[in-house]
Amino acid sequence: MQVLVTGASGFVGRRLGPELEAAGHAVRAMTRHPESYAGAGKAVHGDVADAASLAAALAGCEVAYYLVHSLDAADFEERDAAAARRFGRCASEAGVQRIVYLGGLGDDADELSAHLRSRREVEELLGSGGVPVTTLRAGIIVGHGGTSWELTRQLVEHLPAMITPRWVRTRTQPIAVDDVVRYLVGVLDVEATVGRHFDVGGPEVLAYADMLRRVAVIEGRWMPVVPVPLLSPRLSSLWLSLVTDVDAQTGRSLVDSMSNEVVVRDDTIRRLVPFEPMDYDAAVLQALGERAAAARGKSAPKPARKGA
Repeated sequence: MQVLVTGASGFVGRRLGPELEAAGHAVRAMTRHPESYAGAGKAVHGDVADAASLAAALAGCEVAYYLVHSLDAADFEERDAAAARRFGRCASEAGVQRIVYLGGLGDDADELSAHLRSRREVEELLGSGGVPVTTLRAGIIVGHGGTSWELTRQLVEHLPAMITPRWVRTRTQPIAVDDVVRYLVGVLDVEATVGRHFDVGGPEVLAYADMLRRVAVIEGRWMPVVPVPLLSPRLSSLWLSLVTDVDAQTGRSLVDSMSNEVVVRDDTIRRLVPFEPMDYDAAVLQALGERAAAARGKSAPKPARKGA
């Protein structure tokens, strides 16, 4: 199958390309800078802001993976909406049979943050041209290089103690990046996933505070977490930008979302693409191992998996 991967050099995309090739698919890796791309697949130029480049990148593809978002811009909602609408139209004109999108968890009955509302809007706009969209909705994705994971790791490593807002009590269901990729690849072989959305998560539901404590234990640190109820989202994002390398705009978008519980409500995907996801500690250990290997210029070994 001819498959286009947008965001091919990003956190998820650079892991997805090799797995798609291993599954026998022909991969086109869409990037704004194909001359410097060194990952899996054939590099093709494409920019979600440029319809002409999208038409060329999508030509002849049966499936397109959409792994693009722009949290670091103040107008990210408008940018992402325009990009999704454009991509959906170009995919339809190119005869693409399916779009696969990685979105975000969150209960539609809640007052969702701007970030999570945008993810839902993108789902709809990608399908506005008539191409069926398969959406996998995830919460925090644990893996070396992921923004939410890096924020977690850096908070643990940079602070002797955490004075935190109330969002540390919010529940989430983190998932290892390798498991996200397994779902993204797996849905291609299951006709029942076409045109549907699915919640994906790891086996554990944890509060953010529990996640921080677990990372601290794994790293051999002791870090008390003390919630402070009056720390505003703006102050929280500025604080994050001071103690981590996450910029203030991205931090604000993430902090706003941390008031929303992001847990799996429907585990149908577990039956359609069956395997045993990694637990949180295993995902953390793999992420730390990948970081250490990257610092040495090597690839970290993959852990043994159950249910493969």
